[in-house]
Amino acid sequence: MLDWLINFVNVYLVDFAVKLIVAALLLLIGLKLVKFLVGKIAKGKWLGKLDSNVGSLIVSALRLVLNALIIIIAVEILGVPSATIIAAIGSCGLAIGLALQGGLSNIAGGVMILIFKPFHIGDYVVTPAGEGTVEDIGLFYTKLVTVDSRSVNIPNSVLSSSTVTNLSSKPIRGIDIDVSISYSSDIEEAKKVLLKCAENCALVIDYPAPMAFVSSHKDSAIGMTLRVCVESANYWPARFELLQTTVEDLKAAGIEIPFPQVDVHIDKE
Repeated sequence: MLDWLINFVNVYLVDFAVKLIVAALLLLIGLKLVKFLVGKIAKGKWLGKLDSNVGSLIVSALRLVLNALIIIIAVEILGVPSATIIAAIGSCGLAIGLALQGGLSNIAGGVMILIFKPFHIGDYVVTPAGEGTVEDIGLFYTKLVTVDSRSVNIPNSVLSSSTVTNLSSKPIRGIDIDVSISYSSDIEEAKKVLLKCAENCALVIDYPAPMAFVSSHKDSAIGMTLRVCVESANYWPARFELLQTTVEDLKAAGIEIPFPQVDVHIDKE
């Protein structure tokens, strides 16, 4: 019994202790080396040329892969077969994937947004879940700030699978100002007034040139539209100014702006 115990200690315990020390040293040195290498890569000039979110994604993915590789090698040194490790990782990955199905779809959507770049930080976008200026693009959510300073977090899975209109992708943006005039008003005079409003607005650019035209025939009014172009950054100030000046100038010119009304005729018979 004593011989068996001595043999067990010499053969198994000493061997396991050596393996444990080697695995611990590998983890200690390996993880520190990974941290050093990833830090050097994160500060590289080539990474600085990429979008900040893409760069962060690459660094995080590289750190995760290298750390996982070090841990797998350390566990294998302890005597655990690599096939068992791979099977365990696969089972854990499947369980985590099923539990975090919604979160993983958001991550996939975030990666798609970062790669294909349908919009950038600072762009004004319109989405099915809301509209506003893009403040941050994360792996799970994209944050928008609305015109009234509300913060809206939209899941990336929603943005990557729906139509997103980027209103800042072009340097010039069009504005349509719709007004109504009575059927008895002078259409040509109304056009002149609307074009004068565009001319007096300093934010309106000369090309493409402003246009004023009849856009619809309504029950109690003629629909007219003033179409102008402005720099994208000036869209809201120009729109607010034109909404006010078109009404004021039409009234000043004696052009009636009607409201919906119904004529009732009573037959005494």
